[in-house]
Amino acid sequence: MRAFFARRLYIGIFLPVIIFTLWQTASSYEWVEPIFLPKPVSVVKSFWYMLNKQDLLSDILTSVSIVTQGFIYGAAVAVSLGLAAGLSRNTELFFGSTLNTLRHIPTIAWLPLIVVWLGLGAPAKILIIAKSVFFPVFLNVLQGIHNIDKKYIELAEVLKLDKWQLIRKVILPAAAPSIAVSFRYSAGLAWAIVVIAEGLSGLEGLGFLIFRAQQLLMTDQLLVCMVLIGLIGFAIDRAMFFAQRRALKWKVGFNE
Repeated sequence: MRAFFARRLYIGIFLPVIIFTLWQTASSYEWVEPIFLPKPVSVVKSFWYMLNKQDLLSDILTSVSIVTQGFIYGAAVAVSLGLAAGLSRNTELFFGSTLNTLRHIPTIAWLPLIVVWLGLGAPAKILIIAKSVFFPVFLNVLQGIHNIDKKYIELAEVLKLDKWQLIRKVILPAAAPSIAVSFRYSAGLAWAIVVIAEGLSGLEGLGFLIFRAQQLLMTDQLLVCMVLIGLIGFAIDRAMFFAQRRALKWKVGFNE
């Protein structure tokens, strides 16, 4: 609590309080029709109803599970391929033009084709998220390796480190800040993409619920989903930030 006031973290609470006050005032005085802007208490009641009658928790876990799997697969392939391209000029040239072309095709443009291939189930959404995670991580791994000071490589040669020792003791630590930043960015991107993927091609999950609420004009349930998506996205970002800070605590100055 002392750190909360000492670091003035309480300032971040003011804007949500202002927004909530304006929302309550506008809905109480019916400046906007209730069908378009329900009262906060109606949203809370809808949350409780969805939690107990519509298996909301299962939909939340479905979305989180899909994001987690897609993130792990996409990041693992991106780090592996990024290391290979960063350590071998031929590998970078082999993949460079093709990947640079594919990354300009928007994720949403891949969705219809992937649904045709894999159907409406989880594999299609996992593949979409893995693709979205792959390119930011791959490019940051590659850039992180390119930015390594040549003095480190020369020192490794003097010490006669083999390939694996070079990767483990020089390449990965030096590129770690770029990789960590790409993980944090990609995690947020993956969470945003799953909402779109579930909304357009899913039958469960928060994305499906928010698009269904929009079609049925159930704005109270729509707001419930929006608030949950925002809170879970914030929690993911904070978790990635603390993991990043813990993993890079050895690097002086790597802090927000």
